[in-house]
Amino acid sequence: MWSFFARDPVKDFNYDILPDTQDKSGIWTLHRGKRKTGGEPLSVFVYEVSTGTEEQTQLAKAAFKRMKTLRHPNILAYVDGLETEKSLYLVTEQVTPLAAHLKAQSERGGSGELEVSWGLHQTVKALSFLVNDCHLLHNNLGIWAVFVDRAGEWKLGGLDHMTPENGDASTSLPSAKAVHPEMDKYDAPESPNSGEKWAGDVWRLGCLIWEVFNGPLPRASSLRSLGKIPKALVPHYCELVGANARARPNPARFLQNCRAPGGFLSNSFVESNLFLEEIQIKDPAEKQQFFQDLSENLDSFPEDFCKHKVLPQLLTAFEFGNAGAVVLTPLFKVGKFLSAEEYQQKIIPVIVKMFSSTDRAMRIRLLQQMEQFVQYLNDAAVNSQIFPHVVHGFTDTNPAIREQTVKSMLLLAPKLNESNLNQELMRHFARLQARDEQGPIRCNTTVCLGKIAPYLNAGTRQRVLISAFSRATKDPFPASRAAGVLGFAATHNYYSVTESAARVLPTLCTLTVDPDKNVRDQAFKAIKNFLTKLETVSEDPTKLAEIEKDVMSSAQPAGAAASWAGWAVTGVSSLTSKLIRTGPGAEGGSPAENTPVGGGTASPCAGSPVIDGVPGGKKLTYLQDYSDLKYVSVLIWHGSPDPQCYTAAQTESMVASLPGMAGDGWSAEPAGDWGAEESWESVDGSQGLSKAELAKKKREERRKELEAKRAERKAVKGPLKLGARKLD
Repeated sequence: MWSFFARDPVKDFNYDILPDTQDKSGIWTLHRGKRKTGGEPLSVFVYEVSTGTEEQTQLAKAAFKRMKTLRHPNILAYVDGLETEKSLYLVTEQVTPLAAHLKAQSERGGSGELEVSWGLHQTVKALSFLVNDCHLLHNNLGIWAVFVDRAGEWKLGGLDHMTPENGDASTSLPSAKAVHPEMDKYDAPESPNSGEKWAGDVWRLGCLIWEVFNGPLPRASSLRSLGKIPKALVPHYCELVGANARARPNPARFLQNCRAPGGFLSNSFVESNLFLEEIQIKDPAEKQQFFQDLSENLDSFPEDFCKHKVLPQLLTAFEFGNAGAVVLTPLFKVGKFLSAEEYQQKIIPVIVKMFSSTDRAMRIRLLQQMEQFVQYLNDAAVNSQIFPHVVHGFTDTNPAIREQTVKSMLLLAPKLNESNLNQELMRHFARLQARDEQGPIRCNTTVCLGKIAPYLNAGTRQRVLISAFSRATKDPFPASRAAGVLGFAATHNYYSVTESAARVLPTLCTLTVDPDKNVRDQAFKAIKNFLTKLETVSEDPTKLAEIEKDVMSSAQPAGAAASWAGWAVTGVSSLTSKLIRTGPGAEGGSPAENTPVGGGTASPCAGSPVIDGVPGGKKLTYLQDYSDLKYVSVLIWHGSPDPQCYTAAQTESMVASLPGMAGDGWSAEPAGDWGAEESWESVDGSQGLSKAELAKKKREERRKELEAKRAERKAVKGPLKLGARKLD
């Protein structure tokens, strides 16, 4: 029993104090600490009774009591405390003394006026709360009494000398200069009680402002020299340190004056912070507008503020506020400040959840910005949580969704497992290339297949590549035919000499008389390269093994294909850049491929410049140079009667506002409608099928197409309403 009373309470303290770092803060010593359970970082203020005077001990106990009872967002947050005969422990949120923070920031080139403006706003707001709401006088305001948390927020502390505004002599505490004589220079020149109750505190506020911009105050007379104090703040600073104590403004009025248009506290950073503090009571429309503007402002905001204040608000807005796709752009901007581990913990779970959303606008923005976060996605999450949702985009009725889904495979392919890459993805690619009504999507599917070929296993390459590129060469859309040619050229090392002679070259030779000159040019160049390989083996048969070494090679790991990112065959020029300038579909293409739904034409705007490599009026774009992903405009697919010239950014914003692009769920066509037997081998009937079998297969495919169209028309008409037909 006696051992219970003799137990040291410090041993039961739920916090560890790290002895390696400590800073003096008045009569306190500031240590870094952490919670024993969970390891949460905290700060611990320690006062040793044995080393202090009786007056200092009185101040420490008064501050301990005040910290327990005061609660305000801009006052240092009390977490826990312990009072023993030997020591006092104050546990607070993790903070750094303002002087140390400013010094560290200046060494890194930070602490600009934006950050200081918000810090002063918080400090003055805390002082106003004490003076006007609590009727307390701080009596110790200075750079030593202000602390900075991880987000860069300034918190008012140093409550050692705080007294009630009408306190009598029996409850008064020793003044700051009585305990620390060097503090005399921070005292106002007038005698006590000669001005307003806040006169002394706002004078010290002026001293704080001077030290923030100019460093330690050498003497009281130095306040007359403005130094580096910003011009917008000078008039208000002069009011604080004016000789007339009665003319010094109330902290609330000082704050109001500085927030006036053109004032030091009137800027985008302060406005953003104030909005974030009240975001829970804002209207949804206001939140949407704020997040749209926030993306532009983030570039000028401090990094710590973005990581520790903006990011949690963005995550909360998505999780509970239904903010939707509008949070994506600022979210990825803030993500650039995070380490790989922090990105995995904070952003990746949100991204995975976003992919399961039915909001089309969110889905398309995720696909467009995948390059910013794909490196942080682990293979397991991609295959089990992301890819199953992404593949729905292949069968979506909106062409923009299908287009972006195809392009995203360039980034996801290295992370896909055997089943998803060689079976599921190939099944969707086969259907898109053969059945999609949009020529650019068929073209990009072919391009994407050529670029992900190194990740396919040898069996899939043997089964898929020649059939797929052969199919592309028969496409009515010229860009697709040329993409098939370049697909052969880019994957030439995966074909045996026999396949090159018997299957590839005959297909390419038929394109030497193609109606489109660009297709013919690409065909001749590819033929020359294949002939060179055949001639090399013919001259020296010992080189056969070297030439065919990649034919049965295993799939390459991520990044291994980077060496041929520009299409491996020397001399093969860019397909898209030439075809688009001459107008794809001008020769040999189906009219439907180049005519807007609404009857308008897709002719270029008169005198319009080339935008992102595309003449102004052309609303169809492809994978530029096969290495650069470009945004595809879907305006013509929505029947735009008067095609205009748009930049990529303008097009993106218009796409988001089109019908069916946000919030109305997915209207995807089920993959089964295309037939489970769809495969790359169905391209040409010369591969093991007789004429009768081929004709039968074509009739079966035609029958399924007609059934699908009838079902679609029936779905559009909708069910019969009651009373529409008179019952017998």
